[in-house]
Amino acid sequence: MTEHVEIKTAKWDGAEMDYFCFGRGKETLVIVPGLSVQSVMGSADAVAQQYDMLTDDYTVFVLDRRKDLPAAYSMQDMTEDTARALQVLELKQVNLFGASQGGMISMGIAIRHPELVKNLVLGSTSSCVTDGQFALFDKWIRLAKDGDAEALYLAFGEALYPKEVFEASQELLKDLAKTVTDEELRRFAVMAMALKGFDITEELPKIRCPTLVIGSEDDGVVGGEASRIIAERLSKNPGCALFMYDGYGHAAYDTAPDYRARIASFLAGNE
Repeated sequence: MTEHVEIKTAKWDGAEMDYFCFGRGKETLVIVPGLSVQSVMGSADAVAQQYDMLTDDYTVFVLDRRKDLPAAYSMQDMTEDTARALQVLELKQVNLFGASQGGMISMGIAIRHPELVKNLVLGSTSSCVTDGQFALFDKWIRLAKDGDAEALYLAFGEALYPKEVFEASQELLKDLAKTVTDEELRRFAVMAMALKGFDITEELPKIRCPTLVIGSEDDGVVGGEASRIIAERLSKNPGCALFMYDGYGHAAYDTAPDYRARIASFLAGNE
């Protein structure tokens, strides 16, 4: 039985970032979650249970976004703040797993702060956001700014999950929407807007650490091709591997039953 997980806060230069940690392993795994309507900090116990199989070998840290988000906040700002949190927590040469927007942040850290990253896992992410892709995020931003939490949660869930999972989850999503605050909607809009114009594709060859790219052919947010582009740009890196799911949607990191085992296998092979 996983014990209750405590939320802690990393602080530097007037900035704050919440995080939680669990596990007792000698290796460190840092998870940078994707964009979400509400912070993953509220699901700390569930996340710890989800990754329980890794806790003998890893001490796992899950990082939030910066608390005091300014109205204008870029992906580079997000990357630098996350890297700073790792430095404040004295975490170096970590195994870094980023999902979706968290994968974008993680790629940026591996490029600009390579001393912090030992191995990299990128789930359902992209090295760029095209105007066509941003149209989906723009829809979410408008719903958030309109204060329509229920429509936002439903649109978000429909894009992230396979059809059958989404249909079975609609009532839960509606219930969650009732708990959303105005500040959470504001933060969501700021984080989603940061995706506009994001592009680090040409910088990808600077990533030198072993990297596992996990995508999904039926990804309704960034598309499966985004994962293949990342893997192709890292193809000269002998430690790069690509695995594509089909049928688990963008949120394969939540829906694929062997996802954590796949991460564990990759990391164990690069210790």
